[in-house]
Amino acid sequence: MLVSATEMLQKAVEGHYAVGQFNINNLEWTKSILQTAQELNSPVILGVSEGAGKYMTGFKTVAAMVSAMIDEMKITVPVALHLDHGTYDGCYKCIKAGFSSIMFDGSHYPIDENVEKTKELVKVAHAMGLSIEAEVGAIGGEEDGVVGMGECADPNECKMIADLGIDFLAAGIGNIHGKYPANWQGLSFETLAAIKEKTGDMPLVLHGGTGIPADMIKKAIDLGVAKINVNTECQLSFAAATRTYIEAGKDNQGKGYDPRKLLAPGAEAIKATVKEKMELFGSVGKA
Repeated sequence: MLVSATEMLQKAVEGHYAVGQFNINNLEWTKSILQTAQELNSPVILGVSEGAGKYMTGFKTVAAMVSAMIDEMKITVPVALHLDHGTYDGCYKCIKAGFSSIMFDGSHYPIDENVEKTKELVKVAHAMGLSIEAEVGAIGGEEDGVVGMGECADPNECKMIADLGIDFLAAGIGNIHGKYPANWQGLSFETLAAIKEKTGDMPLVLHGGTGIPADMIKKAIDLGVAKINVNTECQLSFAAATRTYIEAGKDNQGKGYDPRKLLAPGAEAIKATVKEKMELFGSVGKA
């Protein structure tokens, strides 16, 4: 059964750990993440970008697949199905499709418009029992055509959005989607501390979790980050394992071309990546 992410993230704040959001792209991705969460007794958030939702033929398909897999695989740990960087229209589509959590990314709007739209979506989401994430300050890099420069969020604007009744807040602190460049300046913990001071016990979200050093991750958690998003790292590990399998010629051995065999090494690589992240975030055994 899908649940909202509110309770799991409130527990994470109180317990000083973070819950991982791992983006899904297909059945193999979803299966690997759910298996790992169950094996490690960890709560988990399945993230779906609008592009990935479209790739999987629509949000209704995604919600039906995830719900059925939880049932068929006998998953008992808390699982939230969450829209990642959602548009205003995308949020409504996911609410109707059966998601248990949404993110409205209004960071590219003027703050007054971000407030107005977020306020409306909070009311609708909560009436349906969904949790809602909002964003202030752009996350750097590009994801599904959304490009951000990595600006640090204004702590006062973060408080304005947090006070609307959202369940968790994504605030730009120098983090970037995709691979981090060699000249990356690191996370702005000064900004994070200022945001924490303004927003109190509000669970904070760190996007762009791939490539951030472990010591920075742990410090971010100490400063109130309770949700960390990972996408690129799973993609990289899946691609590397699949490449190794094919370059070794295993796809030409026996029935190695069978997609169940062809995709298996990549699926195992995703499981290893998710396990590593759950251990780093401290969510193991917290379901």
